[in-house]
Amino acid sequence: MTGSEWCNRHEQGEHLPFLVWRLGQPMFVASTASAGGGLGQRAWIVNAQVSHDYDRVDLDAHAAELAALAGLRGAGTTMLTAADINRVGRAEDAGVSAEVTVGLSHPTWAAAPDDPAPHVGTINIVAFVPVALTPAALLGGLCTATEAKTQALLELGVPGTGTPSDAVTIACPTAGDEPFCGVRSTWGARLARAVHAAVLDSARMRV
Repeated sequence: MTGSEWCNRHEQGEHLPFLVWRLGQPMFVASTASAGGGLGQRAWIVNAQVSHDYDRVDLDAHAAELAALAGLRGAGTTMLTAADINRVGRAEDAGVSAEVTVGLSHPTWAAAPDDPAPHVGTINIVAFVPVALTPAALLGGLCTATEAKTQALLELGVPGTGTPSDAVTIACPTAGDEPFCGVRSTWGARLARAVHAAVLDSARMRV
């Protein structure tokens, strides 16, 4: 299991924590994060708490600042959230691990009408699959994790499929030949159960 560590910083007059995953050897990552997202090798992952009035748009520059504070080198992925990341939920299923931070102030339905003044809310998911997935399977893992998140929210009675700025990051050892990560495949099912449990774990800390 690849676990995170805590780092802290002062920013905009606030004491703000962030979670860091130091991957050792670069891993093959698929991520929907705005900074360092996409598909490729990454040496680290960050999930950083920001202030509720966060308004920076230079996200790559901010990600570089956080990486420097943590002593990180190489290419990485940075996720941001105004949710309290002290309430990180963790779960593992047969070698697949997941850590999730859940903010539910502004749940929304995926197919909702346009909102002229959209709110920001964030559920960030970081998960590790211990086998070498093909690029297509790793991208499929993003879908699997999202479905598992939505299942957890429905079980919690949350009126939405997610929040407006959710992000998912899935990592595996390297690009390989395991072709399946859908919800009923061996590794996809384990990923789904780990993410589902971690979302529930984090969400219940809010009560």
